Amino acid sequence: MHASGPDAHDLTPEAVLERATKARGDIFPEWKPFAHAAPETYHFINETVSYFHQYHGQLDSAERLSAPMRELIAIPALCAKGDLRHAPNHVRRAYRAGLTNKALFEAATSYAPVVGWASITFVSLAIIEANNPLYPYGQLPPGGEPKALTPFPEMEIGRERQRGRPDRLADTPEWRYAAEIDPELARRATAFVDHCLLAEGAGDAILGPGPRALISIAALCTRGEAGLAADHVRRAYDYGMTRRNVLEAICCIIPMSGMVSGQIGLRAMQLVDGAPQ
Repeated sequence: MHASGPDAHDLTPEAVLERATKARGDIFPEWKPFAHAAPETYHFINETVSYFHQYHGQLDSAERLSAPMRELIAIPALCAKGDLRHAPNHVRRAYRAGLTNKALFEAATSYAPVVGWASITFVSLAIIEANNPLYPYGQLPPGGEPKALTPFPEMEIGRERQRGRPDRLADTPEWRYAAEIDPELARRATAFVDHCLLAEGAGDAILGPGPRALISIAALCTRGEAGLAADHVRRAYDYGMTRRNVLEAICCIIPMSGMVSGQIGLRAMQLVDGAPQ
């Protein structure tokens, strides 16, 4: 089977699998029967995910999220689904990009307020499995986890509030209401979220409030929460993140959560940007 036209691709199963393996660097064996049965469908999957996660080696741009940042969104998203087959492969990819466990756990704690802190333990399990020499998928860099973090652009951006007001969870109507019932419960619960999302500022954290807002937006999209995601979109903008940053963060979770999650994210963006819905 062959496509025609200016953007033609060889759609034989062998050619589709070869392109997918070249783009990603490896391929899980479960994709091979599917590619032989439905090569055109797998071609579209590969074309889409390769763009979302920069598997095709797109040129870096100040307007785009870096490949390491995309992994920091994808890994907790996979772990929140309990996917300990694919997540360790992404951990190894993150290691090859120079990310340390500390960076991975910062991303996990940014995702956790939305899906629960049990998800952090699944990130830990993915890290353990990634360092297991018997895990067969993807290559570990020499020595395993990098000893020093390789800088990436999102370490420097989104650290200082550029507009808006402080956004502690304790100040929201819902948690002010909770505090009327049980002040100590509300204090402890909101303190956890404010710590994870750096409501008091970036300090010496690897990821500042802006990038953490991108991670929480992606998480909220998987939960169908367009309204709450819109609140975090505003927060991301307040810290200088762009519309493209937000869109690309949302798209990082589409492979494991579906196009509907992407549409929910776009709806959240439209609520903030005032675009027609």
